[in-house]
Amino acid sequence: MVAPSVLSVDNESMRNRKNIGKTKKYDAVIATPVGRVGIVMQDGALVDVSFLGIKAPLRAPRTVSAQLICHQLRSYFNNPHLSFRIPLVLSGTAFQLRVWRALRRIPTGRTLSYGALARKLSTSARAVGNACRANPVPIVIPCHRVVASNGAGGFMGKRSGSALRLKRRLLQHELTR
Repeated sequence: MVAPSVLSVDNESMRNRKNIGKTKKYDAVIATPVGRVGIVMQDGALVDVSFLGIKAPLRAPRTVSAQLICHQLRSYFNNPHLSFRIPLVLSGTAFQLRVWRALRRIPTGRTLSYGALARKLSTSARAVGNACRANPVPIVIPCHRVVASNGAGGFMGKRSGSALRLKRRLLQHELTR
């Protein structure tokens, strides 16, 4: 397996990532217990994980790298204690990268409040929430494990609806295995 790498990329790559959802050029779309998940690769590394609607067409992995990532994502749904060993190329600020590294250290089946994580990083809970919202590879970087002090909090920039139900399903999946 390839060890994960976290790289900061330039603004052009950040603009390209913002257009991923618009172009729908997924390197694979797989069915999971929480719905369809699309992945986008760049030079053999994962750059985006998107939760798609149930009607999104499945797409077989285009490359060997995409096959390996799909295998690990499926393995996570069989065993949430899996440690992802996925090469990553992440577009983000230095602060976002620091938060995302901290998220990867939250153990499976555990949660941490936005405030507690903020204290560890000497920042504000709102800043942590904003970094979580910008996470390009949910599940692999488990932003769903960060919760409000009085409930689930938000997920993917939403505080209700399907995004919050998805967060709860991911947390429940990790607790029941």
